[in-house]
Amino acid sequence: MCRNITELRGLEPAATPDEIEAAAVQYIRKVSGVHTLSDATREPFERAVAEVAAATARLLGELPARRQPPKTVPPLRRPEVRARLAGKG
Repeated sequence: MCRNITELRGLEPAATPDEIEAAAVQYIRKVSGVHTLSDATREPFERAVAEVAAATARLLGELPARRQPPKTVPPLRRPEVRARLAGKG
């Protein structure tokens, strides 16, 4: 479960679609309380993630440039997370 949703504005290079989707999943998990998908929750959960990701991408595209980068590195850019994800494939 997420403790904090990652800041994506001001990243260099810009936030990727995967990073935007990961933040959307964190948000939807937090507000819905759904941690494991079932047949009853899969479709509404995935639809909500897609809608939040699209809104996030639009928002990031419309905001002015940020003066300073975020204080933390997004999880998908951390070497230990990338290694763990590479091991799943």
